[in-house]
Amino acid sequence: MQKFDVLIIGSGLAGQSAALRLASSDCSVVLVSKRSLEDSASGWAQGGIAAVLDSRDSIEAHIQDTLIAGAWLNDEKATRFVVENGRHAIEWLIEQGVPFTKDDAGYHLTREGGHSARRVIHVADATGMAVQDTLTKKVRANPNITVLEDHIAIDLITGDKLGTGEKRCFGAYILNNRDGEVVTIGAANTLLATGGAGKVYLYTTNPDTSTGDGIAMAYRAGCRVSNMEFIQFHPTCLYHPQAKSFLISEAVRGEGGLLRLPDGTRFMPEHDDRAELAPRDIVARAIDFEMKKRGLDCVFLDISHKGEDFIRNHFPNIHARCLELGIDIAQEPIPVVPAAHYTCGGIVSDLRGRTDVAGLYVAGEASCTGLHGANRLASNSLLECLVFAEAVVQDILESKITTFPSLPLWDESRVTDADEEVVISHNWDELRRFMWDYVGIVRTTKRLKRAKHRIGLLMREIEEFYANFRVSHDLIELRNLVVTADLIVRCAMQRKESRGLHFSRDFPEMASKAKNTVLRRRRLAR
Repeated sequence: MQKFDVLIIGSGLAGQSAALRLASSDCSVVLVSKRSLEDSASGWAQGGIAAVLDSRDSIEAHIQDTLIAGAWLNDEKATRFVVENGRHAIEWLIEQGVPFTKDDAGYHLTREGGHSARRVIHVADATGMAVQDTLTKKVRANPNITVLEDHIAIDLITGDKLGTGEKRCFGAYILNNRDGEVVTIGAANTLLATGGAGKVYLYTTNPDTSTGDGIAMAYRAGCRVSNMEFIQFHPTCLYHPQAKSFLISEAVRGEGGLLRLPDGTRFMPEHDDRAELAPRDIVARAIDFEMKKRGLDCVFLDISHKGEDFIRNHFPNIHARCLELGIDIAQEPIPVVPAAHYTCGGIVSDLRGRTDVAGLYVAGEASCTGLHGANRLASNSLLECLVFAEAVVQDILESKITTFPSLPLWDESRVTDADEEVVISHNWDELRRFMWDYVGIVRTTKRLKRAKHRIGLLMREIEEFYANFRVSHDLIELRNLVVTADLIVRCAMQRKESRGLHFSRDFPEMASKAKNTVLRRRRLAR
């Protein structure tokens, strides 16, 4: 067994920023990454980070924009907590050396859908990559941080698993993908920074690592999970056979991009007074409606009227990638479709990132802090990562270390090598396809019931496979994906209204009172 002060599972912005802060306080930290440190959803974020940095903007305006986008399901205390700590979070990134884009007035601020002011600080159109690169170099150089790349968490080690009945987390079992060995890592505190669950859908802007691991593990450990029905579909993913999950930033619409039908007609003004600057859920539903109504494969996002110099300056990476694929966005519109983008629900936590299990914390997309409500406001996600990672660190540093039990090694004495891996790939494909068809942008009770039935069959088959064969990376992810899919469907079936990202044809109106959907796994009787 390896033992550390803190185990961090996930290497995105929440995980890395927490690791650096803890390491500076002489904590021993182990950071577990499924692939390389650079491979996370944070690194894929294009637009930027929302924070009140301009004297013409205000904390109250940012809070109001967040509440409106979240369809009033937001927790107001959490929203205020994040927004009020926005400037401090940005200043910390600047101290780390993140090269935010500047103009004559200082740092350049852009505006995105749902924002009433320019408040999104960015690094051209590749903010996440710049932030991730900056922090990754510091993480790799820090002697207090042990980095385990190509490792995936199998499950958390809790008092229930040890037979003590104590509702506390003591670490996790981790699979080394390079040699197949399962290592036992003990930690006084564990942080889940595992990201979202976009890969539960057939089409997503997320990296392959976004398989709901932390959400599923925490649920199995007895944590509450909330509002999983709110899956944000990004309106504008590039539609091209050679472009896998390439996102066309929200900022393209923020800087004047127009959505058009194949004949050049604009359609957003017919769906919302804010047109292209409406929140993502409205824009995604509008595109979905137009595509289905007209039998279209895609619609088009046109920024060409802004001119080549403007486009090259503001969107160099998008321009270059599209050009590689034969699309000159300075001369022609970009073909786009909606795709699963962000998980607004997740593991319930308080303002210190604490979950229902002692010693277990969560930060970032895996969490449900109450900030996003029924729909995330653009560029609030990276801010949430930073603010809650710091809150977690403060709580860990103030917490008392308890007596630490001896942890058993992973037991493989009753399993064998899998006889047919095709079972995993087939179930993976089936799950993602019916989630896209039945639990997508527009939902019905009948579709949800069909999905729930199919998920039940898959869960039994996957658990039987898991119980009899040695674990593998794909099996672990599939097991977590099917649990996450089940949580999404069960939350969706609880919500008898349409609110934010959840739109039901059977319940098209919004209820007068906003309520969270909350699920907790029943504890097995001893």
